[in-house]
Amino acid sequence: QHSLYSAFSKFGLLYSVRAHSSAAGAGPGSYAILKFYSSGDARRAQRACNGQRLFQKSALKVCVCTKQKGFQQQGLALNSNKCQELANHYLGFNGWASRIITLQDVSGFDGENEEQSVKYLCAVEVTLPTHGVCTRGVALAEADVENTEDPLQFITASRRVQKLAVGKALSAAFQKILLVVLENGKVAVEYNSTQEELIDSLAEEELKGLVQVNEVSLEQFDCEEEVLSDLSFDDELPGQEMPSN
Repeated sequence: QHSLYSAFSKFGLLYSVRAHSSAAGAGPGSYAILKFYSSGDARRAQRACNGQRLFQKSALKVCVCTKQKGFQQQGLALNSNKCQELANHYLGFNGWASRIITLQDVSGFDGENEEQSVKYLCAVEVTLPTHGVCTRGVALAEADVENTEDPLQFITASRRVQKLAVGKALSAAFQKILLVVLENGKVAVEYNSTQEELIDSLAEEELKGLVQVNEVSLEQFDCEEEVLSDLSFDDELPGQEMPSN
């Protein structure tokens, strides 16, 4: 996988690299699935690498996959880690910034037993100063607490839910940013919202008082599962401001 990544990453930012052994009875060898963020990058890699000996004695056969099971649904959202990776690649580490406007504990707001469930609502703002673009995202995250008599379990669940809410809100903000990558490598940015976004026009004071949890649908913010170990309140990521403890 490391050799594949090294050979193909020069054509563009890779989303993932997975190497697999050939199926039983298929003879010696292996195959791999590489996913680029850009289909243009994938086509360039295919044309340049097909039939070439990149890091092994035998020539590689490289083709572009046009159909994949499980990807029929359009508009799948990237999780916050992938959004940051994409922004850093095309905009630079100093080309964007994010901050948490509000992170509210709304456990028990909808009448549920707050001792059994932890729920947080988060609003995040993403700005691209050079391009004059500013968007906001809102997300709700919750988790059940199995042992309500254990304070440590409650604190752990709260931390986990806070991180998940921040990640989902960041992802929601990035979904309204459209990156237009030109052939010469230049990047243009546009605000891309299919509907009027009320949270983008609200004053910060209004967002901090946002408690209408019953109007927020969890399905609206259903995106890829976050890699929670990469989200930390204690460490700042390039281009991102995280809240202090």
